[in-house]
Amino acid sequence: MGITAHKPEYYMHRALELAAKAAALGEVPVGAVIVNAKGDIIGQGFNQCISQQDATAHAEVQAIRDACQNVNNYRLNNCTLYVTLEPCTMCLGAIINARIQTLHYGAKEPRTGVIASVCNLPAQPWFNHRLETKGGLLQSAAKKLLAAFFQARR
Repeated sequence: MGITAHKPEYYMHRALELAAKAAALGEVPVGAVIVNAKGDIIGQGFNQCISQQDATAHAEVQAIRDACQNVNNYRLNNCTLYVTLEPCTMCLGAIINARIQTLHYGAKEPRTGVIASVCNLPAQPWFNHRLETKGGLLQSAAKKLLAAFFQARR
C-alpha cells in the first residue's frame, strides 16, 4: 500500500458521504469510490438515475466512468471498488468489464443484490475475470442511511 493508502473503512466513509449527497438530491442513497493500488481515490459516484434520467446512472457505474476518464483507460486493473449497497446485475457486469480486482460493499440488497443475496454471480465459471468480494463493511451505517431515506418517502 502506498503513502496515501488508508484502511477500508476510510474509503467506505467516503462512499457513505456520496450516498448522503444522493439522498439530499432525492436519489436512492448509494455511493461508490474506486481506489487504485497506491490507495488514491481515482473515481467516485452516487446514484443519479432520476436527475440524469438515466437508468444506468447507478453509483458504481458513475464511479467507473469517472475512474476510467481519470486514468485514461477503460480497464481498472488492481483497483478496489467501495460501494454502500450490494451491486445489481448491471453494475456487476460493469465491474467485471472494468477488471476491478476487489469489491467491498456495505449493506446487502435482498431483492437485487447478486453478490450474496439473490445469488453469487461473480463465482460463475463463464466470467473471464475473477472478482474478490467482501460484504458488510460499515453495513449498519449504510442500512441506516437507506432506511431513513425510504422512511421519509412513506
